[in-house]
Amino acid sequence: MTDDAVTDASATEGADPDDAVSAEPVDVARRLEAILLVVDEPQSLVSLAAAVGSPVPAVRQAVEALVADYDGEAGGPRRGFELREVGGGWRLYVRAEHDDLVSEFVNAQAPSRLSQAALETLAVIAYKQPVTRGQVASIRAVNVDSVVRTLLARGLITEVFTDAETGAIHYGTTEALLVNLGINSLDELPHISPLLDDGADGFDDEGRR
Repeated sequence: MTDDAVTDASATEGADPDDAVSAEPVDVARRLEAILLVVDEPQSLVSLAAAVGSPVPAVRQAVEALVADYDGEAGGPRRGFELREVGGGWRLYVRAEHDDLVSEFVNAQAPSRLSQAALETLAVIAYKQPVTRGQVASIRAVNVDSVVRTLLARGLITEVFTDAETGAIHYGTTEALLVNLGINSLDELPHISPLLDDGADGFDDEGRR
């Protein structure tokens, strides 16, 4: 038995065989679209299969069909977004040629000042970068998904790299942040320890002192 066969079998273990057989390709694709519209991190085929309750081969086939559809290969128009594989997982992305358009639109809709939650999240990323969304949420003890999206839209942070094993995106700050702060480099950020109740505590040894 191949590795794919083992994975496919484990992903569907415990599922109703009748449901797996009766699942139409179009239905699988529609369920996948619903999931992909709300995820913030790339999802593996196994994760997507578990989410939509379909076998991995059916999900793989549906993903390939969606990619072709969005790319206009199925006879329809080429969409302004694409389904892209990053770090072993799949996620919807705006096409590169529309990045400036989307950024301008989002910035026009966004308030001129950042919220307290956004400022706190930005501070964590600035001092701990590169850092994942999960690590930021752990430090702040709150969900930071919407705040991270806001900071990305403002151009204050960017996706630095994606972990090849976990698919987790690591974030860092941009030149735009330096411009807004009026500094030349992150080395000019104030030391974090004096701002804490106990200077011996704070971020770990990897953080900025």
